[in-house]
Amino acid sequence: MVRYSVTMDDDLVKKIDGICGSLGMSRSEWLNDLCIKHLDGETGSGVQAMVSAIIPADNGPGHNMTDYEAAYANFAIDVPEHFNFGYDVIDRWAERDRNKLAMIWVDQYGEEKKYSFRDLKNLSNGAANILLKYGIKRGDRVMLMLPRVPEWWIFVIALIKLGAILCPCPTMLTPKDIRYRIEVGKFRMIITDSENAPKIDEIADACPLLETLFLADGEREGWASYPHELRYPAPVSRRTVSMPVAKKTRSADPMLIYFTSGTTGEPKMVLHNHSYPLGHIVTASLWQDVTVNDLHLTFSDTGWAKCAWGKIFGQWVAGTCILVYDIRGKFSATELLPIMEKYEVTTFCAPPTVYRMLILADLDKFDFRDLRHCCSAGEPLNPEVIRVWQYGTGQVIYEGYGQTETVCCIATFPCMEHKPGSMGKPVPGWHIELHDDDGNPVGAGEEGRIVVRLDPRPVGLFVEYLDNPEANQASFQNGFYYTGDKARMDEEGYFWFVGRDDDVIKSSGYRIGPFEVESALLEHPAVQESAVIGSPDLIRGMIVKAFIVLKSGYQPSESLVKELQAHVRNITAPYKYPRSVEFVPELPKTLSGKIQRNILREQELQKHTNNT
Repeated sequence: MVRYSVTMDDDLVKKIDGICGSLGMSRSEWLNDLCIKHLDGETGSGVQAMVSAIIPADNGPGHNMTDYEAAYANFAIDVPEHFNFGYDVIDRWAERDRNKLAMIWVDQYGEEKKYSFRDLKNLSNGAANILLKYGIKRGDRVMLMLPRVPEWWIFVIALIKLGAILCPCPTMLTPKDIRYRIEVGKFRMIITDSENAPKIDEIADACPLLETLFLADGEREGWASYPHELRYPAPVSRRTVSMPVAKKTRSADPMLIYFTSGTTGEPKMVLHNHSYPLGHIVTASLWQDVTVNDLHLTFSDTGWAKCAWGKIFGQWVAGTCILVYDIRGKFSATELLPIMEKYEVTTFCAPPTVYRMLILADLDKFDFRDLRHCCSAGEPLNPEVIRVWQYGTGQVIYEGYGQTETVCCIATFPCMEHKPGSMGKPVPGWHIELHDDDGNPVGAGEEGRIVVRLDPRPVGLFVEYLDNPEANQASFQNGFYYTGDKARMDEEGYFWFVGRDDDVIKSSGYRIGPFEVESALLEHPAVQESAVIGSPDLIRGMIVKAFIVLKSGYQPSESLVKELQAHVRNITAPYKYPRSVEFVPELPKTLSGKIQRNILREQELQKHTNNT
């Protein structure tokens, strides 16, 4: 052991001490770890050293963040000028440890495949060389519509290495949905599988810019074939990507397009650049609390931003192995729980709709001794679901908030008090405020619009809405990004979700957020799902109306309506109870599973118009 004395600027020392405090490390331990990681990395890059400096390689049995205030005050992600997730993360892990496991894939029939980072490096190099053969180059737009198959990850890495702009889409899209996206997105190629290829054939002739149809799992007339290209006329090179120009992308170069699922209007194109994977360091290492020794499972389709949150970027930056469960058709909680038990999942993330299904199972029958951290995002999670899950697994659910446009930017963490139903506090690196309709900050307890300060611009925030100046003008104002969501903040700085701007109900002079009423309803044993909107009323202007899906074994009745109304009055402010209740077999939802309250509002408005 050799000791060195290092002279540093006072401000630098404070910043390092803040990072060390949030990570539970001494200054010497942090500097030692930083030097080792830098020397292990590629000379001159500094990217791996930067990542390792933020989160330690193995933080033991504790949590990655142990002091929220220190982390929020000092945490920062230094984005290098050049960064490429394929080369700087996947290939770097492959070089550091050729046997390190990156992904375990399993399907509903028990078939299993395992991939190391070295496997992904080689397979993505081969896929990139095939794509080069078909003319895909830096800046070209490619749509990727595959289910949860390993090829999805292989092609994502390959496209990123090439500097192409990829657009993941859900396989549930109809031919009409696909045509709209291809036309407005100006995509040159689409990669899909045999099951979804007929939908593309139906609309391909109407999309003149679509040059190449690429099949990932077989052969089809008029389509390029990935299996064919792998073996003929000779095995494709996997050693390196045969780029005719410099490989490295700039962090500011465009990388990814997502179409927002939106509850109104046509989907918008959300553009992220190559720094986006680095933004997910906070999502994975701070909120999901993953480490190099974890097996992480996020339940999400590959076509949504939730997949980027939990199934690739932040997890692989941290060196975490991900578990992919390839589900086709209707999801059943009885399928997912045995998988979690068998593979000894340690960290888990799922949307509230999945948790609501999981708690219907007998959780006592499963062994969750390895499960140490659970979280949820996508929509607010009702406190009753958190209570039942904790009772059955021993784990609380840490909520997070964000959008397709962001990474996780508000969250609850293990190092802070857990308040069921709260989104938590702003994530380190993100400065969040609540504004009134005039753009002024609101006080504690007051409802306001959730806005993100742009100076400094947080890593992971989207670049813009492509080809949509109106949306950009509405969202970026006076140095802030306006999310379109509303919340209130309590005296301790915790945020509580209220709803989308257009979801808030104004009744008899009161402003009522639907989530609080829905949460109260879900605490009743008869209620499976609920959606609350404002329904036109001649006297009050609007009344609170609840659409309710009942659990099996319960039947609609007038007595049950009165029971539910009394239940809500007992739990929340009496003026918030639903004066009207309608029982429905199901609720309208977007492809990503979010309740479409706008459809319910339109139906109520139409009924009111017809009756008057």
